[in-house]
Amino acid sequence: MTLHEIQNQALKLSVEERLKLINILTRSLLPKKHSAIKSKGLAASLIGIAKTDTPPPTEEEVKALLNERLVKKYL
Repeated sequence: MTLHEIQNQALKLSVEERLKLINILTRSLLPKKHSAIKSKGLAASLIGIAKTDTPPPTEEEVKALLNERLVKKYL
């Protein structure tokens, strides 16, 4: 089938079908990913980034930190 024949056939399609055709043709032009390694999402790659050797703060310490911050904010 020639390009001219394809064009004539495409113009006979409904608007919705032509939009689907555009989408299919556009995706066919994108480079294929050849990576065999499945990439992790951004959130998964950030797990453990803030880990420390110190234990987490206690409830009282968190409340004290929040109070200090509020005092500094309103002074």
